[in-house]
Amino acid sequence: MTQPAGLSAPSETDDDRMLIRQADARPKTMEDFTSPDDLYRELIASIRKYHPSDDITLVEKAFHVADEAHRNQKRKSGEPYIIHPLCVAIILADLELDKETIAAGLLHDVVEDTIMTLDELRKEFGEEVALLVDGVTKLGQLSYSADKLEMQAENLRKMFLAMAKDIRVILIKLADRLHNMRTLQYMKPEKQKEKARETLDIYSPIAQRLGISKVKVELDDLSLKYLEPDVYYDLVEKVALKRSERQAFVNGIVKDVSAKMKEAGIKAEVYGRAKHFFSIYKKMVNQNKTIDQIYDLFAVRIIVDTVPDCYAALGIIHEMYKPVPGRFKDYIAMPKENMYQSLHTTLIAPNGSPFEIQIRTVDMHRVAEYGIAAHWKYKEASDGRKTSPQQEEEKMNWLRQILEWQQESDNKEFLSLLKSDLNLFNENVYCFTPAGDVKTLPNGSTPIDFAYSIHSAVGNRMVGARVNGKLVTIDYVIQNGDRIEIITSANSKGPSRDWLSIVKSTQAKNKINQWFKQERKEDNIQRGKEALQNYCRAKGLNYSELTKPDYTEAATSKYGFRDWDSVLAAVGHGGLKEGQIVNKLQECYAKDHSNQVTDADILNGSSQKEPGKVTRSKSGIIVHGIDDVSVRLSKCCSPVPGDEIVGFITRGRGITIHRTDCVNVVNLPQSERSRLINVEWADDARTGDGNKLYMAEIRIFAHNRTGLLVDITKILTERKIDVQGVSSRTNRQGLATITYEFQVPGKAALRELIEKIRQVDSVIDIERATG
Repeated sequence: MTQPAGLSAPSETDDDRMLIRQADARPKTMEDFTSPDDLYRELIASIRKYHPSDDITLVEKAFHVADEAHRNQKRKSGEPYIIHPLCVAIILADLELDKETIAAGLLHDVVEDTIMTLDELRKEFGEEVALLVDGVTKLGQLSYSADKLEMQAENLRKMFLAMAKDIRVILIKLADRLHNMRTLQYMKPEKQKEKARETLDIYSPIAQRLGISKVKVELDDLSLKYLEPDVYYDLVEKVALKRSERQAFVNGIVKDVSAKMKEAGIKAEVYGRAKHFFSIYKKMVNQNKTIDQIYDLFAVRIIVDTVPDCYAALGIIHEMYKPVPGRFKDYIAMPKENMYQSLHTTLIAPNGSPFEIQIRTVDMHRVAEYGIAAHWKYKEASDGRKTSPQQEEEKMNWLRQILEWQQESDNKEFLSLLKSDLNLFNENVYCFTPAGDVKTLPNGSTPIDFAYSIHSAVGNRMVGARVNGKLVTIDYVIQNGDRIEIITSANSKGPSRDWLSIVKSTQAKNKINQWFKQERKEDNIQRGKEALQNYCRAKGLNYSELTKPDYTEAATSKYGFRDWDSVLAAVGHGGLKEGQIVNKLQECYAKDHSNQVTDADILNGSSQKEPGKVTRSKSGIIVHGIDDVSVRLSKCCSPVPGDEIVGFITRGRGITIHRTDCVNVVNLPQSERSRLINVEWADDARTGDGNKLYMAEIRIFAHNRTGLLVDITKILTERKIDVQGVSSRTNRQGLATITYEFQVPGKAALRELIEKIRQVDSVIDIERATG
């Protein structure tokens, strides 16, 4: 079988030699250095191995410009500085990146370390190369300090934002760091440890997140070499001592497996691979073992042509050797989030030693080695044309996840997530419905999360669950591959408040909270009714007389509610004051009983209005009983004409107008409620005759997809709505939250717009800002 282009299948001896060579920190003499011309020839040869075009003029020009710019500059090793950018470019060529990236790799230090400016670079090489160099230059300011976690995390956020613009910036930075680590022996010991710690905590996890194991493995080992030199050299020595014994063992397995593959008619490349030192070290620390107690210091890799061949090879392997229970992982059916795919199985050899076998296709092997670079969206096709962004959109899903980190995590949590292998790759759990459909849930999810992921009605009526046919408790933690069946009952009393501390998904928490909000409405209706009755009793008014259908309909219409129960609920939760409603009811009563109004008003005293004491603001708000006062609309809930509103007397800033369902009003302490005042929209504001526009803010919840923002914005544009601001974020489950700020004439127009947006594909729900 032909080995994948640009890859080599290292033998055990090659691996040992490579690692021992890394361990040799002997300072070089000038005679040991490779000349820039030799390195340049090596670079061109590397490019020609994979690049379809013979035109290397861009790379050649970049080399000559960099060579001239860095002339007379030396590295700490004493070698010409141009050696560094050349080595960075060779690393990028090994990742088979495009010529623009390689040119930027050659030029990545010229703006920061020479007199050449970014404008000069742009003029010579164009906007694309200049943007890449500028991005790397900005990332050069990134530094890591363990005692300044918050500041460092903020820098990492900026780093990932730069990556969002062009991932090649990060690939160049990783190549830059890798070559610096290879030559770290020329720095002072304290600087070596600082750079090694920075590499292990920041750069290595980034390489792992991007799936570039070629870079990640070497960064890990080089970091260990300077952070724990005694451990590192001890490992090198002990691994080397067992080299011949281990090689004989691996060669035997490779020979037997190769023969079985050939016998079965499966075209396969089989070879042994030594585990890198940092992996061995982590296992020794985590399992509290010595190197003599760790037997799987190597793995056997099988590379085949097709996915069916992978599973066929797995069957043959399990016939040959006894598999270790619980140690089989299928990353082909369920790939890691960095696109890694392989079959992993741990087996017992005839002599009782455990060893691991990885089975993958040629394409999977490229992804495992090169990660995102193997699917590079800027890579040219064989005819020289660049692939379209749409063709690679699916392969860039990981990028959205990285952006979500910086949007949803606080600084310390962000750095913790970046450094944790478990959090990087085990964020989701995959389970099945009884019909066999796959559901993706956050790690740690329970059957309650599963139930609400199907439908809110299923969650609300859930009384139990079966997992793989067996009854489980509702706090059972779902495992990969579980088949979940939800038991429901029409007699269910609904979710328990305790569920909120059990569920993991935001979706489930929101739906449970919605249920309780609706459930509380009945209590609020009763509480509101009692509040009105008590108010009327205190004022000597007849509640039953005031709440005739004609009067309640007028009050309902004035405050924009659907029915009288909704008005009572608003009073019950504090959104409306009892006096507001009673005043409106009295106005209606007065029209039918004009002779009695004066007497009732005199007895009550609450309906008297002093002439001239009316404020009408520019916002279309009328305030009765107070004159010459500043009135402004609150920004927390953005009321528009048609909303039921209430005024709040602020200290020294006049009256602020809130929606009655604004959380700031609902949660207002009892001691502050005396500052609420009755206000209403002027007629021309309510009807839109004033030609005034009002700021509104809505939040749209939707399943993220390509073109979602375009579809929503199109609706706004068609209605000539002036959008003042928009923001969007997507969580790990693919749920997008999009916030729009815009101007509308009133609630009717806003309601129509919301109903139109609800019809957009993937939109789940829409809500207005409520504080």
